[in-house]
Amino acid sequence: MTEPTEDVTVTRDDAEGRYEIRVGDVLSGFTEFRVDAEGRLVFPHTQIDPAFEGRGLAAVLVGDAMKDAVARHETVVPECPYVVRFLQRHDVEGLEIDWSHSGLDAGGSGV
Repeated sequence: MTEPTEDVTVTRDDAEGRYEIRVGDVLSGFTEFRVDAEGRLVFPHTQIDPAFEGRGLAAVLVGDAMKDAVARHETVVPECPYVVRFLQRHDVEGLEIDWSHSGLDAGGSGV
């Protein structure tokens, strides 16, 4: 995976229910979330614009979203296959994860 070298920013848009990643001023992708009845962030879908694929932006986007969830003391429910794989492969210190809707238990090893 290639690390992005351009001016990359990740922001949370609560009105749209997603974290957005921009390269410069261009919206390059997003990971959607919804707040469930228990106040957890459920991540059902992540998308990177095809023009920006292969730059490692999905990992930056999801990584920053998870760090923000930690800072906000929110529990994450990964449903999106990319988010599930990211969390299986990366330790995000302090992140509270509820695996119950991902098809995995806390020690799950794959989908």
